[in-house]
Amino acid sequence: MIETVLFDLDGTLTDSGLGITKGVQYALGQLGYAVPPRESLFSFIGPPLHKSFQRHCGVDEAGAAEAVRQFRVYYNEMGGILENEVYTGVRELLRDLKAAGKRLMVATSKPQAAAEKVMHHFGLDEFVPEIIGGTDDTRNTKGKVIAYALREYGVDPATAIMVGDREHDILGAAENNLPAIGITWGYGDRAELETAGAKAVFDTPAETVQYILRGSL
Repeated sequence: MIETVLFDLDGTLTDSGLGITKGVQYALGQLGYAVPPRESLFSFIGPPLHKSFQRHCGVDEAGAAEAVRQFRVYYNEMGGILENEVYTGVRELLRDLKAAGKRLMVATSKPQAAAEKVMHHFGLDEFVPEIIGGTDDTRNTKGKVIAYALREYGVDPATAIMVGDREHDILGAAENNLPAIGITWGYGDRAELETAGAKAVFDTPAETVQYILRGSL
């Protein structure tokens, strides 16, 4: 029986694409790179930013760290964090799961303070009070964030499931012997999620609720 549901945040509960891609554009511009169109930067949504800057821009650790610092200037100081909106149906998804007695948590690579700010701004912390974010050192991959959540919050992987929109959500869950559901209303697609090993993939929040309430792992 599923007792605990861990959710990714960006691309799963909220559509943070506008703020994140504009933040990446700002960082690249500050570092002297050509600034690509936002639509080419959706791959930055979800994975740890320092890894994405290294992968897509060819920078080293130091360059990635500076890119992340510039990104955070835009995101945290210039309002990018709130260029964001809750996906249609997500509020009802969380409400229904909480009403059914499920324990709901967020496990995100987004820094802790930023994750808490987004959840509070949209009132989603009413349904999901336990929010676990990433850090630049010990929780710098999705697998490590999930491991921390399971360990420090006393979650039994045998009665829990992860929900996310990108392959790193599915792979990070697998690192911790946790099954995972993929969702397609975010920034990943069905092929990516199924290839990563998602136990099931759903196109709508309503389908996701029904699966979790059936309780089959």
